[in-house]
Amino acid sequence: MSNKTKIALVTGGSRGLGKSMALELAKKGLDVILTYHSKQDEADKVVSEIKAMGNKATSLQLDVTSSNTFDKFKDDIKAVLKSKFKTTHFDYLINNAGVGVYAPYDKITEVQLESMFKIHINAPFFLTQKLASLLNNGGGIVNISSGLARFTMSGHSAYATMKGGIETLTKYQANFFGERKIRVNVVAPGAIETDFGGGVVRDNEELNNYIASTTALGRVGLPDDIGSVVAFLCTDDAKWVNAQRLEVSGGINL
Repeated sequence: MSNKTKIALVTGGSRGLGKSMALELAKKGLDVILTYHSKQDEADKVVSEIKAMGNKATSLQLDVTSSNTFDKFKDDIKAVLKSKFKTTHFDYLINNAGVGVYAPYDKITEVQLESMFKIHINAPFFLTQKLASLLNNGGGIVNISSGLARFTMSGHSAYATMKGGIETLTKYQANFFGERKIRVNVVAPGAIETDFGGGVVRDNEELNNYIASTTALGRVGLPDDIGSVVAFLCTDDAKWVNAQRLEVSGGINL
């Protein structure tokens, strides 16, 4: 690889964990392309923060539930790589975009389950497939799972099932992309103080305290606890880490 600044693409990078990932990547010296679903103003703020660090950054709209738009998105990526980064390829893909659904197992509807599938399996599967030709050899892919794929918590069956699936997909992707020396890993956060799920972990003091009491390190996770690990995986320091599930939870539900 040359000494050119490497570029990371973060889906869902305008807020929450994705925002932290984008900022932590920039701190590592990477340029960043981030996507947003509907809140361009929030994405613009993250882009401005990254530019203030001296890095290049831009944002693109992406609805991960609509796989029929992925060809156009690939064209959009090609265009910004050429116009803003003066290159044709990027180095790291972080499949972060997503939302959850909370309902007891016997109340989950087919529509809800299909929505979770589109977001957490279909999107990283086919978006990665579409963008693979734009990834530099020797780069990397980071998928996002959840601690809920290891332990159970009432109301999360649909979401957690898909996260179990992305962990399996990660191993198959690592095997497939190995000949191109592209590493593929999956990060599984524990409970994190973000606006995910309406901000319940962050804003509900009783729940926050309960989760902290079940975590070996004695607190709930913060966004940069996750963002810094994702950024690490997008550096040469992690060059021999491949096909791994990294749970980043402080030791929850041991």
